[in-house]
Amino acid sequence: MMKILIPTDFSDNAWNALVFAMALFAKEKCEFLLFHVNPIVYTGAENSVIVPHHILKETVIKESQAKLKILIDKIEKEYTNKNHSFQSRTVYDFFVDAIKFQLTESEADLIVMGTKGATGLKKVTIGSNTGHVITKIKCPLLAVPEDAKFDGLKQIMFPTDYHTGIDIKVLDHLKKVMELHDSSLNIVHMVSKDDEQLSKEQHRNKEFLTDYFSNSNYGFQRVTGTRLEEAIQNFAESKEMDMIVMVAKNLNFIQRILFRPLVEQISYHIHTPFLVLHE
Repeated sequence: MMKILIPTDFSDNAWNALVFAMALFAKEKCEFLLFHVNPIVYTGAENSVIVPHHILKETVIKESQAKLKILIDKIEKEYTNKNHSFQSRTVYDFFVDAIKFQLTESEADLIVMGTKGATGLKKVTIGSNTGHVITKIKCPLLAVPEDAKFDGLKQIMFPTDYHTGIDIKVLDHLKKVMELHDSSLNIVHMVSKDDEQLSKEQHRNKEFLTDYFSNSNYGFQRVTGTRLEEAIQNFAESKEMDMIVMVAKNLNFIQRILFRPLVEQISYHIHTPFLVLHE
């Protein structure tokens, strides 16, 4: 049985991520753990009424437990899938520490989190909590944008620069997702110049992918662009990709795509679900 950790703050964004995950794994036996973290907050206000720590903790935990019960009641009322079961848990802790501990306790196979675009003149693709989980926790994570709706998984985009080798276990995760929906894989080489040539190392890594996916529906693509972020976004949207998959081994590559705010390019925002795999 697959175990999926769903951190939730009870927002529409978090609900959308849960609905997407249930649809994505509709045919799989899954246990979903709905997990709410009440963040530890310290106040130094001199004139404020100081609530004892244990009372504050008990209060927020009870409130969160009540909200989680309402959430599970809503799921059971609106969605009936015998393959899926649901558990809930809430803690009073720092967010990343709580996620790490819960992963150990639950032995979850995947984290699914909703992402919400920033407002105003700056836009970034990933919220701070999701960004911290991707970079600090070694567990596959599916980031679901707030406006993403599941409509099958026909096309998957796998951007790469071929500079780093990929562990077979990581590719096994990707192949499993492909097999669930008979998906086509688009292995996309991102280059800054049209005449850029592959090094010997890059050739070896490309050949490895060719061998691994030889029995799968896949193809190689090449995209040129001085802005990696825009090139990926344009390809994903123009080719109607249903998901983007990347390996966290190349964090610099991921950070350029996910975490870089573009003040001068305020329209930039990836709307495609993004699966990050860890070795």
